[in-house]
Amino acid sequence: MSEMGAPPVPHLSLQVAEGDVFGGAARVLGAIRPQWRRIEFKLLTDGITNKLVGCSGEGVEEEETVLVRIYGNKTDLLIDRKAETRNILLLSSLNLAPSLYATFENGLAYQFVPGCTLTPTTVKEPKIAHLVATQMGKLHKVQVPDISNPQPFLWTKIRNFLDLVPEQFSDITKNERYRKIGPRKTQIEQELIFLQSILSEEKCPIVFCHNDLLLGNVIYNSDKNQVTFIDYEYANYNYQAFDIANHFLEFAGVENVDYGNYPTREFQIFWLKNYLNEFKPDFSQSELELLLNQVDKFTLASHLFWGIWALIQTEHSDIAFDFLGYAVVRFSEYFKKKEELARK
Repeated sequence: MSEMGAPPVPHLSLQVAEGDVFGGAARVLGAIRPQWRRIEFKLLTDGITNKLVGCSGEGVEEEETVLVRIYGNKTDLLIDRKAETRNILLLSSLNLAPSLYATFENGLAYQFVPGCTLTPTTVKEPKIAHLVATQMGKLHKVQVPDISNPQPFLWTKIRNFLDLVPEQFSDITKNERYRKIGPRKTQIEQELIFLQSILSEEKCPIVFCHNDLLLGNVIYNSDKNQVTFIDYEYANYNYQAFDIANHFLEFAGVENVDYGNYPTREFQIFWLKNYLNEFKPDFSQSELELLLNQVDKFTLASHLFWGIWALIQTEHSDIAFDFLGYAVVRFSEYFKKKEELARK
């Protein structure tokens, strides 16, 4: 990114142990904020893939909070960390992402954005939905330098994920549980072939996407009446409708998934109108209806993507979350939606 005039971001040769995140965060702050003499640490979230520590400096002229994110175990199997850093630098230069202060062996430090993460209730508030839709419209207009013919990362990424799914889990209990309630790997492979064949026929724009816009990745600041997207781990060129469908599905939540919270057709139309007012202000009614239909179909891709992702986490993650159960939920919704679409 240096050719774009962005200042270099230091890389620290240190590893933060998951059992000592405060101590590790202190070492990170010692390198990037050496003037801080007293620091308060707070575990902001025990996310299902990463740990996040808020670090506030005392005795400094200007009050500041730095976030230190520690990657989960083996997440490098799933995420291109160099691309993530490149994306954050590009997007922060466009005021679409927080500033990046440093990277280290298993994480990064970046700017704290004041506000609250969204909930299944607040995400449906019209004023907030308008902000989120508009922000996604801005993101989807981003042009990444040196990429003249962007291709969707979806199919390559899913196939890479599928290659990482073990034939059997190393934990016998998990293995037996999944054998009784989950689809076989060969069946998932067949669904991927089917899905690629039908969705590739859609004339869906390829745009720069967040690809993981769950509610916890949207920060709403009521004082400034603005939203900020965070955690660009999966950001890449992809189908426009995938990013929107994926966000709508996240209305269901993660810990206690409830797809009854999926937005109604009326809300989707409201949201898409706000989105298109930013992305393509001269849109027609037929273009709105086409996008609405494509979003409906791309929910299948989201379910398959995160279902496979959860199987990998089942094998490798050390975080206390029922990834196997989450995978089964996503696959169940996939097959339910597939039947629904077949009847249309």
